[in-house]
Amino acid sequence: MYLTVTQTVAMDCYDVVRQLWDYLDGELTDESMDAIRSHLAQCKQCYPQFDFERTFLEALAATRREHPAPNMVRRKVLAKLRKAGLEV
Repeated sequence: MYLTVTQTVAMDCYDVVRQLWDYLDGELTDESMDAIRSHLAQCKQCYPQFDFERTFLEALAATRREHPAPNMVRRKVLAKLRKAGLEV
């Protein structure tokens, strides 16, 4: 396991892997983004998981562009998100 400490954020491998999806979506604080970026630059154990998740998201985005969801599916998903109280 590799531990990265940047200013006040300490990131071990568990913390990094647990937050990879949020990191890839850019949904973390700047401090957390920096800590994870620093950890990934130095940790050979976590980087393959990061690379897999990043590649997966890129493939998913490419597939979505090539084959968009049918309108009925889109409407159902949006309705469920609204019902859950999310703004869409």
